[in-house]
Amino acid sequence: MRVTNKMIMNNAASNINSTKEMVNTRNKQMTSQKKIDRPSDDPVVAVRSLRLSTTLSQVTQYYSKNIPDAASWLDVSETSLINIRSLMKDCKEIAVTGSSDTYNADDRNTMITQLESLQKQVFAEGNADYAKRTVFTGYRTNCNLVFTEDETQTRYRINQTLTAETNMEEHRYYDGVNKVPTTADEVKNPFLGLDPTDPNYTFIDDMEQTNYYRIRLNYALTDVDHDSINKMTIKDGDGNQIAAFSYYDLSGGQTEDEIDTVINDNTTPRNDGGINLFVFANETEWSDAEIADATDATNILSAKGTKTVPDDAIIIIKETGDLILGKNVAATLKNKNATIDIEYDKTGFKEGELRPEYYYNCQKRYDPNDVDTNIPYTKYDENGKRIYFDIEYTVAANQTISINTEACDVFTSDIQRDLSEMIEAVKNTIEANNKLDEIKRMKGETQYAGDEYQGYLDTWYKAIEKERDYFEDNLQKLFSTELGKIDEYYATISLGITDLGCKKQSLELTEKRVGDQRQTVQSLQSTNDDLDLSQIIIDYTAAYTAYQASLTAAGKLGDSTLLNYL
Repeated sequence: MRVTNKMIMNNAASNINSTKEMVNTRNKQMTSQKKIDRPSDDPVVAVRSLRLSTTLSQVTQYYSKNIPDAASWLDVSETSLINIRSLMKDCKEIAVTGSSDTYNADDRNTMITQLESLQKQVFAEGNADYAKRTVFTGYRTNCNLVFTEDETQTRYRINQTLTAETNMEEHRYYDGVNKVPTTADEVKNPFLGLDPTDPNYTFIDDMEQTNYYRIRLNYALTDVDHDSINKMTIKDGDGNQIAAFSYYDLSGGQTEDEIDTVINDNTTPRNDGGINLFVFANETEWSDAEIADATDATNILSAKGTKTVPDDAIIIIKETGDLILGKNVAATLKNKNATIDIEYDKTGFKEGELRPEYYYNCQKRYDPNDVDTNIPYTKYDENGKRIYFDIEYTVAANQTISINTEACDVFTSDIQRDLSEMIEAVKNTIEANNKLDEIKRMKGETQYAGDEYQGYLDTWYKAIEKERDYFEDNLQKLFSTELGKIDEYYATISLGITDLGCKKQSLELTEKRVGDQRQTVQSLQSTNDDLDLSQIIIDYTAAYTAYQASLTAAGKLGDSTLLNYL
């Protein structure tokens, strides 16, 4: 085969270009320290690199963002619950003091201050948020758990289920709270200002204590004009309705003739084994009520001035939200492990009260006559099964963790209502002792120096002393009972903290595993994509040397012509 000079020059140029391309390739590799610049350089390396990059991106998202975000959420929740548990511990210390008889007037005033402060603070912790997302409100992280200010016009229709096993408790009620006389005539009339010929003529020291079982709604119904009991059903443990009702709403101060029956169209109290349901605005209306069966004139509610509950009746006090049970009703509910489903309207909420939508099926009602303006909230399905609002974070491949704790799992409005009753008990005791101090002061005044006035004041003193003794006894018993309740609240909150601790431990283990996985993927990707710098330098030097050699060889070819052979 004949080889011409032109062929030699073309081959030389091609060799120079090839070595030049190799130098360029090694230069890029030395600059980027990567094996390939484009997928076509090595398709196998490219495909493996894409897979490893995708995996690393996912693992990095878990490790650097999802897991820290979940951990921060759990930390905020745990801190809030620890604070609430600490507040419960403070409540217990106050209850221990109140359940003894060693406290004095200063102790009582201190109790009021402490309890009011605790009541205000305990659920303020429930509004704890992480990055402007409330942690105890399920999916509604843009809403507060409690009302942050008084909302007098806000109205809800609430469906609440109460059980005899967990919600029924004994409670003390009192008649005949006395008012200190302010004039000489009042001092001389220790008979509640009544004419002795009046059939309700009562001596002032006839204060009475009555004990009844009660079930307490989670909200008091304080708006007499708008708040009402709409529906009420009592069922046994098998879900069968126990008894029918006759319903009498006396909270508006109606007379007996004005009582309208809402349920079962009965116009007189039942005597067929059903339950009479009487609704009063407050305990004073209950005490003043005197209701007789129109058919036989027998008393259904006893004479005015006493707080009685017929055996087959339930008294509802709107002001306190108490369902006070007659003897037979209480026994039936307890024996049949009964539940009470009750629907009621509640208007007006105070700062610090829990929002109903996080605990019950309810409606926020803007216009009772326009159903379309009402906002429904569902906490339980039609079978009574609770609907959970879990916020789940993906913290690893095919692994999620529920990071939120719902408020209903760790605390209820029972805590706040118990604190209110404790405050009321202390206030009653303080007021009774102040009354006694006032009577003592009056006994030393000149205008009451005579034996006649002193005798009357002694009568007043004995009556108020009896009242004071009742209230102090109630305070000690109530606080003693609250010790057990606070222990239960404390245990429930502690269980919530423990649950969060378990989640944190699980998250820490996941974080370690994902961190190790991230390092492994990074190592694999580096092995697949990266070149060793020393090897790149050697390869580059070899390529550059080859390039220089090709240039030298080509240069020598250029010096040769036909004249060299002549």
